[in-house]
Amino acid sequence: MLRQGSAGTHLLALTDGLAKVVCREPGGAVTWLAFRGPGDLLGEVSVFDGTTRTAEVVALTPCTAVVLEAERFRRFIEQRGLVMDLMRQALSRLRESDTHRTELLTLPLVARLARALLRLVELTSSGDGPEVVRLSGLSQAEIAQATGVTRNAVISGLQQLRRSGTVETAHRMIVIKDMKALRGWAMADPGIAPASPFSPPAAR
Repeated sequence: MLRQGSAGTHLLALTDGLAKVVCREPGGAVTWLAFRGPGDLLGEVSVFDGTTRTAEVVALTPCTAVVLEAERFRRFIEQRGLVMDLMRQALSRLRESDTHRTELLTLPLVARLARALLRLVELTSSGDGPEVVRLSGLSQAEIAQATGVTRNAVISGLQQLRRSGTVETAHRMIVIKDMKALRGWAMADPGIAPASPFSPPAAR
């Protein structure tokens, strides 16, 4: 959707679908940065400060977006006094990135996996959402990228969530059957595993 290293000639306002933001390193490694969903702006930083794009945006599901030309967007922001709002959004995303890096260093695998799934639910479900949520279009390799582990580790984590009755899985599909249990897994403290492999950790 947006290519790393390209000029910030436009940005996208995502209206439907799910995308990921990644950074490709010179050596070929790919660093996952964030998921993005309906209502998110994509590529606004390079549009606003005139730099080339430092990351790329890749669609995970069929996406619909509105293309906004750079100069028109800058005029719109300045004329309506929305510069501070844009800065607050940028700072919020920076905090999100910092939190993610901390989680990669401190949280056990299943907690990281649960938090990634909850983020996807937040992006794809309206309001409080149903207790059973279907997440489609996401591969195990992409989940591994988002959680900073190998694909085999993701398979192991999903097996643990399946055994607990929290999720069901199929090809490029994760069905969350118990949102309360998933939130419990997400609140696991670093280094503290559930008392039983079949039960989520108690929320504290």
